[in-house]
Amino acid sequence: MAETADVVETVKQGYAFEGAAIELGALLVDDEPKPEAAVRIPLSMVNRHGLVAGATGTGKTKTLQLMAEQLSAAGVAVFAADIKGDLSGISQPGEGNDKLLARTKSIGQDWTASGFPTEFYALGGQGTGIPIRATITSFGPVLLSKVLGLNDVQESSLGLIFHYADKAGLTLLDIKDLRAVIQHLTSDEGKDDLKELGGLSPATAGVILRSLIGFADQGAEAFFGEPEFDTADLMQQRDGKGVISLLELPNLQDRPALFSTFLMWLLADLFHDLPEIGDADKPKLVFFFDEAHLLFADASKAFLSAIAQTVRLIRSKGVGVFFVTQTPKDVPDDVLAQLGSRVQHQLRAHTPNDAKALKATVSTFPTSSYDLGEVLTQLGIGEAIVTVMNEKGAPTPVAWTRLRAPQSLMAPASAEQLTASVQASPNNAKYTAVIDRESAYEMLAAKVQAGAEQAQAEEQAKQPEAPRPREKQEKSVVEAVIGSTVFKQFARSAGREIVRGLFGAARRHK
Repeated sequence: MAETADVVETVKQGYAFEGAAIELGALLVDDEPKPEAAVRIPLSMVNRHGLVAGATGTGKTKTLQLMAEQLSAAGVAVFAADIKGDLSGISQPGEGNDKLLARTKSIGQDWTASGFPTEFYALGGQGTGIPIRATITSFGPVLLSKVLGLNDVQESSLGLIFHYADKAGLTLLDIKDLRAVIQHLTSDEGKDDLKELGGLSPATAGVILRSLIGFADQGAEAFFGEPEFDTADLMQQRDGKGVISLLELPNLQDRPALFSTFLMWLLADLFHDLPEIGDADKPKLVFFFDEAHLLFADASKAFLSAIAQTVRLIRSKGVGVFFVTQTPKDVPDDVLAQLGSRVQHQLRAHTPNDAKALKATVSTFPTSSYDLGEVLTQLGIGEAIVTVMNEKGAPTPVAWTRLRAPQSLMAPASAEQLTASVQASPNNAKYTAVIDRESAYEMLAAKVQAGAEQAQAEEQAKQPEAPRPREKQEKSVVEAVIGSTVFKQFARSAGREIVRGLFGAARRHK
C-alpha cells in the first residue's frame, strides 16, 4: 500500500468538491481516522444513483439513515422501506453518550441530536402507517405478472386481458375486478370478445385465476383499491427540510414479490408524472430500494430491461435511486453500470458462494492501492469502502471510510410516537377511508343481470298475453337497455384506451 501521506492527499483532493455534498465520513488508515480527508458525495450527483451493500449486521441501515438525514436537511425528499422498523427513529432526536461523541469527534463530525420530518406508510394499511394502495389498472400487466410469477405466455395473456378491459371501459380497481373480467372472457357470453386477437386459453386463464387466489391470501386484496396513492405526496418539504417517507413492511417474508414490485410501481409512476429537469444542483427525491435482490429474482429479460431503462431515464427527472442489498451481484449488470456511488460494507467469505460474491464485488471497483479481496472481509461495523462520482462524472479514489453517526435516534420510535405522527398527518385523512366505486366487477355483474332479465322477458313474451301497443313494448326494452348501469359506463368510456408506459403501468391524469 502507498505511504500514508500519499493516500491521505489522494483522498483529500479526490473528494474536494465545490458544491454541496453529503458527508459520509473520514478516511481510515491503519485504524486511525483522518478527518482532514473527508469522504463525501456531491449533492448534484446523487441522482446518478448508487449502491449500499454489505452482509447482514454490518451497518447498511445506519448508512441509509445517515444519508437520509443529510438529504432532508438539504431540502431533498426521501423515500425508504423500513423493513425491520429500525428507521422510524429518524423522526426523533438521537441520544448521545461518551462513546458516540468520542467516535464522532475523531472523524471531525460536529454531532448534534436532531429529528427529521417523517411520514409513515403501510402497504394496504396493514400496519401502523398511512395506507398506501394502487389500482390494478395503474399497476399494469407486466408488474402484476412479476408478482404472480407468471411465465412469458401467461404474461402475454394477462396483457391481452388488460387491453380488452381498457378498450371496453372496464375499470380494474381491485383483484375482484380482474377476476370478473377473466371469468367473463372464458364464459360462453364473452369468449368471442378476444377471438380476433387469438382468444384466451381456459388453461392459461385458470393459472392466472389460481395465482390471484394465492396472491389474495397473502393479503394483497387490502393493497389493491382506492384511494390510490399519489406519488407527488412523496416530494414534500416542511420548514425547508425534505420529508422522509418510510414504508412499514411487517410481513415482508410472506409477500416479498409484492413489496419489491410495488417499489418498482412507485418509480414507474414517478417517471410518468415528473417533468424533465436535466442536471440540477440537487435531486427532487432520493429513493432507497432496500432488499433489492427480491426485485431481480426470477425476473424475465423484458422486466429487467424495463428496470434498467427506468433507472437510466429517471435521473433526468430529478430522482436518485440507491439499491440496498448484500452484494453487487444481486443487481444485474445493466443496472449496476448506472450506479455512480458505491458504499460497500463488510462481506464474509465463509462459503464458496461467499468467496464468489467477494470476487465479483472486487471486480466492480476502480483500480486502487487496496487489496480489496482482503480489506472487504476486515471492515468493522460502521466502516465501508467508498467510491462515488465526482462533479465531473469521474469516479473518486477508493477510500476505506469510517462512517459518520446518524444524528437521529438509532432505534425504533415508540408505538405512541408513531401513532401520534400518523394521526397528525394530513395524508391520513386522504388515504385511510376505503373507496369502492363502480368498476369491472359491478359492471359485468350488471350486464349478467341485464341478460338474465332480458331472457326472462323473452320467455314471458312467448306466453299468451293480452295485446298491448307495440310502440310501448319496444320503448320499454330500449329504456331498459339505455338505463342499465353497464350501458351508461360503456357510453362514458366509448373509444377510450388507457395509455400505458414502462411496465405497462397506466398513466394517471392528475
